[in-house]
Amino acid sequence: IACTISQLLQAQSDADALAKALQNPVASLISVPFQGNFDYGVGSSDGSRFTLNIQPVIPISISEDWNLIGRVILPVISQNSVFEESGNQTGLGDAVVSGFFSPKAPTSGGLIWGAGPVLLVPTATDDLLGTGKFGIGPTVVLLTQLSGFTVGGLVNHIWSIAGDEDRADVNNTFLQPFVARNFSGGYALSLNTELTQNWEAGQASGTINITGSKVISLGTQRAQVAIGPRIPYGEGNTAEWGFRAVFVLLFPAGR
Repeated sequence: IACTISQLLQAQSDADALAKALQNPVASLISVPFQGNFDYGVGSSDGSRFTLNIQPVIPISISEDWNLIGRVILPVISQNSVFEESGNQTGLGDAVVSGFFSPKAPTSGGLIWGAGPVLLVPTATDDLLGTGKFGIGPTVVLLTQLSGFTVGGLVNHIWSIAGDEDRADVNNTFLQPFVARNFSGGYALSLNTELTQNWEAGQASGTINITGSKVISLGTQRAQVAIGPRIPYGEGNTAEWGFRAVFVLLFPAGR
């Protein structure tokens, strides 16, 4: 019985540590999130869109004190009548590739940060699923974790530098402030907003995302599941409502 209780306590401690690490975009944790975003009531034709963001995050130790965290966001999109009577499109969207150089230890004040380049790669398989442009810019993330809370933000800016000359240039700022509260047992509740300012079109659009999550075990495989509403806002976002469902494969160090 004592052994069983000890194992349960260790499993709970591991789940809590993983849940906390998942709130940190530059944590030393390999993860592969599959983030499904469902949006309804899009445009004047009341269209719909499903976006599955495949988002592997891989930290690489580059020195005694520094990590390089590579993150890819590859969207798989299926949409219907999102541009008036545009019909159905299904395929890949444009990939966003980020590299954060981050100290392995927080600052003396507890600040965790990372900075580096971000790339926009024109991987879209349909003109209505991507920009047709290759872009580049800077990205920065800042956060702190204290007493079960994580508070921080991520920002990047991308300018297009090549691609289809007949397509609109990309000049976008992305801002993602976030706050999360972790609870015993690997549970967490998080709130963020994902805002994109399109400077070429003079439009801002985004969603407010509220998710509840839990770290789980699938045999020996650790994972996280999460779900919650997406609340759209801004003149560039014509969806009326949506929700997010996430499944994350976790690969802690030493496994």
